[in-house]
Amino acid sequence: MKKFTAIGLEGFPLVKPGDNIAELIVKTARRNGVIIEDGDIIAIAQKIFSKAEARIRRLSDVYPSEKAREIARKTGKDPRFVELVMQETSRVIKASAGTLIVEDKRGLVCINAGIDKSNVKGSGNFALLPENPDESARKCRVELARLTGKNVAVIICDTYSRPFRRGQVNFAIGIAGIKTFKDYRGLKDLFGYTIKVKRTAVVDEIACAAELLMGQANEAVPVVIIKGLNPFVEFSEQSSISELYISREEDLFKNTL
Repeated sequence: MKKFTAIGLEGFPLVKPGDNIAELIVKTARRNGVIIEDGDIIAIAQKIFSKAEARIRRLSDVYPSEKAREIARKTGKDPRFVELVMQETSRVIKASAGTLIVEDKRGLVCINAGIDKSNVKGSGNFALLPENPDESARKCRVELARLTGKNVAVIICDTYSRPFRRGQVNFAIGIAGIKTFKDYRGLKDLFGYTIKVKRTAVVDEIACAAELLMGQANEAVPVVIIKGLNPFVEFSEQSSISELYISREEDLFKNTL
C-alpha cells in the first residue's frame, strides 16, 4: 500500500525579524510530539521567511515614482503599493483595471510581485517575497541538519492564481535538497507506450498538499512536515526553483496579454 503522511505543526510562534526559522521548526515539532527524520520534506509558508528576513514594508514609507503613478492610474491601485511592486519587478506583463501581472526579479511571473498584507501585523504593512527563496531554503535546510542531524528537504511555498483556472493554489517558490521534477520520459505506460513528455512538478504538488493543512486565514500552521515520500521523489543537492520557469522563447502565450 502506498501512502504518505502530512503533519501541520500547531502552536507555531509569531515570527520576528532575525528569528531562526529552523530552530523554531525543531522546537515546535518537539512540542507537537513530531520527530524529524531522514527523508522528511519540510514545506514552509513564505510569509514567515519574509518576516524573519525583515522583508516587511510600510506604505507610509514609500514615495511613488512617476512610472508607479502612471501604472496606478491604469490599475486603480495605490501608487505607493505599485511602487513597492515595481521595486521588485524586472518587467510588467499586464497592467489593466484591477490587475498588475509582472515578472519579478527572481523570475517568478505573478500578480503584484507576490506582495500582500495577509497575516502581516499593522495597517499599511506589506510582506515582500524573500530576496532569494532558494538560498533561504538552503540555509534553513543546513540549519535543520545541524540541529537534528537529519537529511531533509525544504520547500518554501506561496499561493498564486493560475491561468485559465479559478481559485488559487500553493506553489513552490524556493527549494533545497529535492529534485524539482519526477521525470517519466522514456518509461513505458500500462500498454507499452513510451512516454515522451511527462515531467511532474513534484515540488508544486507537495506545496499543494501542504496548503490543505496550512490554510490561508487564521490557522497559524505555517509549517507542514511530510513523511513517506522519499521512495517516490528524489533528493538532490543541485536543484533550483528556476528549473520550473518558462523562458520567453518557450512561452507559447507571449504577446497575448
